[in-house]
Amino acid sequence: MHTAMSTTEIFLLAMLLIFSIPYLIWRLGRTDYWAPLVVVQIITGILLGPGVMGAAFPDYYAFVFNPTVIQTLNGIAWWAVMIFVMIAGIELDLVAAWEHRRESTITAGMALGTPLLFGCVAAFGMLAYDGWIGPKGMTWQFILGVGMACAVTALPILILLMEKLEVLRQPIGQRILRYASLDDVAIWGVLALILLDWTRVGRQIGFLISFAIAAWLLRKLMRAIPERDRWYVGLIWLAICGFAADWAGLHFMVGAFLAGAVMDAHWFDQAEMDLMRHHVLLAIMPVFFLSTGLKTNWAVGGTAVFIAAAVLLVASVSGKMIGVHIAGKVLKWGKGEASIIGWLLQTKALIMIIFANILLDKGIITNETFTALLLMAIASTMLTVPVVSPRLRAMKEIIFRSQ
Repeated sequence: MHTAMSTTEIFLLAMLLIFSIPYLIWRLGRTDYWAPLVVVQIITGILLGPGVMGAAFPDYYAFVFNPTVIQTLNGIAWWAVMIFVMIAGIELDLVAAWEHRRESTITAGMALGTPLLFGCVAAFGMLAYDGWIGPKGMTWQFILGVGMACAVTALPILILLMEKLEVLRQPIGQRILRYASLDDVAIWGVLALILLDWTRVGRQIGFLISFAIAAWLLRKLMRAIPERDRWYVGLIWLAICGFAADWAGLHFMVGAFLAGAVMDAHWFDQAEMDLMRHHVLLAIMPVFFLSTGLKTNWAVGGTAVFIAAAVLLVASVSGKMIGVHIAGKVLKWGKGEASIIGWLLQTKALIMIIFANILLDKGIITNETFTALLLMAIASTMLTVPVVSPRLRAMKEIIFRSQ
C-alpha cells in the first residue's frame, strides 16, 4: 500500500496527523488551563518527531516524513512563521514605551538582563561536555545565544495568554506589552549580532542601508493606500525583507521582524490583526510546530537532555523573576505586583523556538541543545497560566494599576 501512495497523498496524511492529533488531545483531554492548544501542538510536534515516533515506528516515520514531504512542510512552516513574526513586529508599541521610558527601561532591562546572565552561566557549564555546541558555533555565539534564549519573552504568546486571563486591554496588560516590546527589539538586535558574518559584512551593511531607504518609502506608500490594500502590500514587503536579509547572511526571520517593526499598528484594524494572528495560528503554524519537532534529538542521551532543560528552565525562570523583583523594588511597586508581571514575562514558546531554530540552522547549537531549549520553553509557558491566574483573582486591584 505504501508504494502505491503518491507524494501528494503522503503529504496530506502528514497534514492529517499534524492537525488532528493535537486538537484531539487538547479538546478531549481538556488541557487548556495547563497547556493551551499552541503548547499541545508544540508537544505533539516533538511526539511525531524522530525522538519518539521515529524511535517507536521507524519504518512508518520514514514513510510519512520522507525528504520530499519534509521539504514541502518546511516551505509552509517558513512562510507561516514569517507572517507570525511580522505581526509581532507590527504590534511593538515603542511609542508607549517611550512615554513611560523610565519605568519601561528599568523593567525591560532587568527582565532581560538578569535571565540573560543566568542563561550565559548555564551555557558556559554546558560547554564542559561534548555534544552541545554546533559545528559552526563560536564559544561566544553559543553562550550568548543560549543565554538570550533563556531571556526571551514570547510577545505573541504573551498576548494570547493575557487574552485568556482577561487582562490584555487592562492597564497592567498594556504595561506588560511595553516591557515585552522593548525586550523584543533587544532580542532581535542580539540575534543580528550573533549572526554577523565578517566575510559578508559589506553585504550586511548594504542591506541595512537599503532597508532604511526602502522602509521610508514603504511608510509613505502605506499612508497613501486604503486599509484594504495594506495587508497585501505588507506581505509583498515581508517577502522582500526576508529574501534580502537571508541574502545578506543574517536570516530571513530577522528580515521578517524588521518588516513588521517599521509598520505602525494603527494602520491596521486591531480586530482584523487579532483575526490574522488567530488564522495563522489555526491554519498554518501547526506545520511549523511539526517541523520543529522533527529537529529534536536525544542522541546525547535522554537523561542529559532533560537535565540540561531543567537547568535552563531554572536559569530562565529564576532570572526573570529576580530581575523583575529588582525593578519592582526600584519603582516601588505594590506587594505581589512584580510576581505577576515576572511570571507573565517569562512566557517563552514561539519566539524562543524561532530563536533556537535560527541558532540550529546556522550551526551554532546542536539538535540536542535545541531539544533542551524546546523542552525549557514548553515547561516555561505551561507554568504561566496556573501560577498567574490564582494570583490575579486574589489581587484584582493590580489589574487596573497603570504604572
